Amino acid sequence: MPHDGQDMTASRSTILPDLLMLTGAALNPVDAVLSTAREAVRTRVSEGGRVSGKLVEQHQAAAHGLAWLATYAQALCQMHGWATRLQETGKLGEVEQLILQIAFGEYLNQIRGGIPMSQGEMCRLADLGATAAPLATAEIETLCAEANSAPARARLVALMQEQAANVTVGATGLDEELEMIREQFRRFAVDKVEPNAHDWHLKDELIPMDIIGEMAELGVFGLTIPEEFGGFGLSKASMCVVSEELSRGYIGVGSLGTRSEIAAELILCGGTLEQKAAWLPKLASGEILPTAVFTEPNTGSDLGALRTRAVKVGDDYEITGNKTWITHAARTHVMTLLARTDPDTTDYKGLSMFLAEKTPGTDETPFPTEGMTGGEIEVLGYRGMKEYELGFDKFRVKGENLLGGVEGQGFKQLMQTFESARIQTAARAIGVAQSALDISMQYALDRKQFGKPLIAFPRVSDKLAMMAVEIMVARQLTYFAAWEKDHDRRCDLEAGMAKLLGARVAWAAADNGLQIHGGNGFAMEYTISRILCDARILNIFEGAAEIQAQVIARRVLG
Repeated sequence: MPHDGQDMTASRSTILPDLLMLTGAALNPVDAVLSTAREAVRTRVSEGGRVSGKLVEQHQAAAHGLAWLATYAQALCQMHGWATRLQETGKLGEVEQLILQIAFGEYLNQIRGGIPMSQGEMCRLADLGATAAPLATAEIETLCAEANSAPARARLVALMQEQAANVTVGATGLDEELEMIREQFRRFAVDKVEPNAHDWHLKDELIPMDIIGEMAELGVFGLTIPEEFGGFGLSKASMCVVSEELSRGYIGVGSLGTRSEIAAELILCGGTLEQKAAWLPKLASGEILPTAVFTEPNTGSDLGALRTRAVKVGDDYEITGNKTWITHAARTHVMTLLARTDPDTTDYKGLSMFLAEKTPGTDETPFPTEGMTGGEIEVLGYRGMKEYELGFDKFRVKGENLLGGVEGQGFKQLMQTFESARIQTAARAIGVAQSALDISMQYALDRKQFGKPLIAFPRVSDKLAMMAVEIMVARQLTYFAAWEKDHDRRCDLEAGMAKLLGARVAWAAADNGLQIHGGNGFAMEYTISRILCDARILNIFEGAAEIQAQVIARRVLG
């Protein structure tokens, strides 16, 4: 129940009448603004009737602003769809209605006044050659003026206090089977991960192998691998739920499944029948742990510029070159390794993917395999699997482990995994954001200042309310991308949007959570300090925010 000093007058009257009618009526005007902005930006970046990469880069701020506008439009569409489905099943309660209207009120106001692409970069409609004129409807005026009100936020936080601790705020809209999966992995995270995560972080320790073993028993590594290859054959939506709840416990644990997801997707999409039969059952069971070895020093996101080379020697290959930012490299059994097999190329066309076997290392000897060396990169957060620089000097790979058995297909094969990887990363971001909300909510209830709990102060409760709202927005965008993937539809656009927004939501939740903790939040002993460090990487890996916006913009511009 609300504490002393909190607004007790907030009630169901804070919900706008005919809310779904209002939110539904807002969608077409937003699409009209997006359409105008798209055409205006397309005109700027087109040459000879075609979109020019050079001009997109020249007008990068506008192109990326368009990506953010398109992401907001899709997010609002998915929120309205979520609420409509809940209403049809009788599950649209007061919490869900408050989340819906606050989300619409806030995002519509941001569209009209400026969308934050980062802390210091705003995208305004004028920058995109558009105006807010289509948004001047009675419904949108009502939402902008009244939806995200102080009483609405106060009521939402009051309802959040009435529910059990660490419960997801609002109905997710998923079916009963997926919610059962969520509950199973939530229990695992609460029992086995959360009590130890901060200690692993502070000591910069690898996640213990017994935890990985239990995850294997729970089926984490074979979740989406088809049953014929030893997996469970479940949906990408199930992957989202599992990733979310494990990352809510600790992003390192939630990310362990990412390696297997990427490796399995590579093999399923590009591998031979023999490679699928040999590798997928072992990946699914957790018998072998994989790592992704793509990035090189000085290349970053420019994978087409990779210089690590693979030279055919007899039936096999010898790999020579350097890789960096390789996650969980030491303890793994196989590397999905991207290298250049055609030395006469300087772009993505000469790249090939290998299933490069290695011997798992120990703390004393992390890289015992001949032809391979490595050193740890010390990082702020995301520590449970560790990051490494790797060096290869005539590192031997069996010829039969060339993915697909054909050279020059590596980049294409990798691109096929990006949808799933980015959906999974968006789910991890939701879990990190939810963790920030969980501990910040509890801290705000427990911490007393000036004779009352922190949660009684509007600036504190407002932060908690917006965390809950934006987590649901990111969640629905992510579930939509997963739904598209599960129905075999191209979803690089939707996956990119989910990842772009989810990463920002996670960082905002962690940052605001630390602010609620005040000085204590800056102390390493408090969990929120770890969550802040962990959240920061989400805007960088699996496509930095700028790269993500670039990809979205190119798709939106057509």
